[in-house]
Amino acid sequence: MSTPNQLHLQTANAAYAAVFNQGSLPLPPSKKYLVGKSPPPFPSFPSNPSNPIPPFPPPVTCMDARIDPPSAFGIPLGSAHIVRNAGGSARDALRSIIISNQLLGTTEILVIKHTGCGMLTFGNEDARKVVEGKLGKEAGEEVAGLDFLPFGDLEEGVKDDVEFLRESRLVGEGVVVSGWVYEVETGRVRKVV
Repeated sequence: MSTPNQLHLQTANAAYAAVFNQGSLPLPPSKKYLVGKSPPPFPSFPSNPSNPIPPFPPPVTCMDARIDPPSAFGIPLGSAHIVRNAGGSARDALRSIIISNQLLGTTEILVIKHTGCGMLTFGNEDARKVVEGKLGKEAGEEVAGLDFLPFGDLEEGVKDDVEFLRESRLVGEGVVVSGWVYEVETGRVRKVV
């Protein structure tokens, strides 16, 4: 059974995907910079007084430049915390999830990974070698024990992260956790778990 937030995600995403035309963007960001938060949403999903949009749960999604969470998921400004990191990793996002849930009262979490994710293309040793090759031996030693949290299968990665959050004692009892895949080629989102 879907929650009101999940139904809103599906409805807003269907409207977004119907006019989506950015499916051929390359993986690396074109401007080569990183920002610490998502841009404000496009005004394409106005609230309807007769059908108010519920407070949106915090999505955990990838930092990939091809994803615009407010527009793709219908999240109005001020409605949700958006946690982004490489691969949309719930483990990497745990600190933010705890703050959102325990200190700020959110009651639902959406884990949203995506097709064409760079985290599907390498393992920990590959990443460590790249760091050492580009930054030198000392940097390589510094990341020697770092888990970059790559994953080899998209849907299994979603399921693993949902299971991690559902089993964590650090996420409040009764918090709804669901898992999704965003298709960068079509702009559509589909529920995995």
